[in-house]
Amino acid sequence: MSNKKNAKHSDKHQGKHDKEAEAPEKLSKHDKHEKRAKDKHKDKSKKDKHAAPLKERADHHDAELVLKLYDLRREAVMRQSRDALFKFVPRSYEEFVAITQPSHPDNAAFRQVSSYFEMAYGFARHGIVHADLLAESTAEGLILFAKVKPYLERFRAEASPTAFRNAEWLVEHSDFARQRFELFEKRFAKQPAQ
Repeated sequence: MSNKKNAKHSDKHQGKHDKEAEAPEKLSKHDKHEKRAKDKHKDKSKKDKHAAPLKERADHHDAELVLKLYDLRREAVMRQSRDALFKFVPRSYEEFVAITQPSHPDNAAFRQVSSYFEMAYGFARHGIVHADLLAESTAEGLILFAKVKPYLERFRAEASPTAFRNAEWLVEHSDFARQRFELFEKRFAKQPAQ
């Protein structure tokens, strides 16, 4: 009789542990966001063998790097280049390709700004800096990406297979970058041709 009682107690006790194991863990809003980003990254990193694991949390090293990137954007020639590209809104594939040609007056500005942001976004892609923290401070590169995105598939096929690969990665792996990018895409779709 005591064996039956022990068996019932053991079954009841085991059931309690099973329920605890099945219960979803309670996560903060930030932790849920990090988990979603990490799971998304696992799926997409299978396609991108060059991507490193996503940084889960930003630290002071990330902040230092973002501040250094900000300082570089303030350099005089870089400011002029950024200003030139702010006005650049291609309305056709031909307009986009024209700025990539050495003979275009804004080609140097395009190369400087696009390569700068590709370098910065590559830091996130390779796990050097936290993706969301970087996206919060470098949305200007996402503006450029939104301007060229409609022509990118053809440009990659015809000219540069890796063009804007890091900006695209950031948009795919950072919720903050994706939100900003979608906002910019809508803005440029509504903007009339100049």
